[in-house]
Amino acid sequence: MKKINIAIDGFSSCGKGTLAKALSIHLNYIFVDSGAMYRAVTLAVIKNNIDYNNLEAIKNLLKNINISFEYSEDDGFYYTCLNGKQIENEIRTMAVNQLVSQISKIDEVRTFLVKQQQNIGQNKGVVMDGRDIGTVVFPDAEIKFFLTAEPKIRAQRRFDEMRSKGNTEVSFEEVLDNLKSRDRIDSSRENSPLKKSDDAIEINNSYLNKEEQFQLALKYIFEEINS
Repeated sequence: MKKINIAIDGFSSCGKGTLAKALSIHLNYIFVDSGAMYRAVTLAVIKNNIDYNNLEAIKNLLKNINISFEYSEDDGFYYTCLNGKQIENEIRTMAVNQLVSQISKIDEVRTFLVKQQQNIGQNKGVVMDGRDIGTVVFPDAEIKFFLTAEPKIRAQRRFDEMRSKGNTEVSFEEVLDNLKSRDRIDSSRENSPLKKSDDAIEINNSYLNKEEQFQLALKYIFEEINS
């Protein structure tokens, strides 16, 4: 069976990672959460007390950053690691949420991470999710999905996720406002803005459950693999 690259783009909290992980496990492909990579850089900026406007300091920081993904057979989860340390919960906090779109706008950060992502996909068999995968990272990906959902539904998903990880201080309104702000920043930035590739398959999952979305995506994938 031929191997392909699968690009999954879309707005924040559309379940891109959930779908990508499920597909990677089913297909035995490599999973890459590109958003987690930007979150890891953002966390490093915060931990090093660097102002996001201090471009020189951020460029120097990138020289000492190593981002990897560690698969756990116990729970089937891919954990994001920064310089060898698992940081999955740390990168899902409101502090990171509020800064990640600003860090993602920085050309040097995007160039640094896009190069890493493209290297991973050279041998095919990769499922990668993010905001510019189908347009910038893998413009020749055999399958491209663009996920979308209603803002309030996306905010509720993110709110529930944060609550499940022990973050009980944030309100739903704060999450919704942050999500809308991120949408504006991601869609309007000059470098690699969030947009649907012309050849991407759009899936609005506002009223689809995880299994329904998974089966729909799988149908398109096997049509491509068997073509």
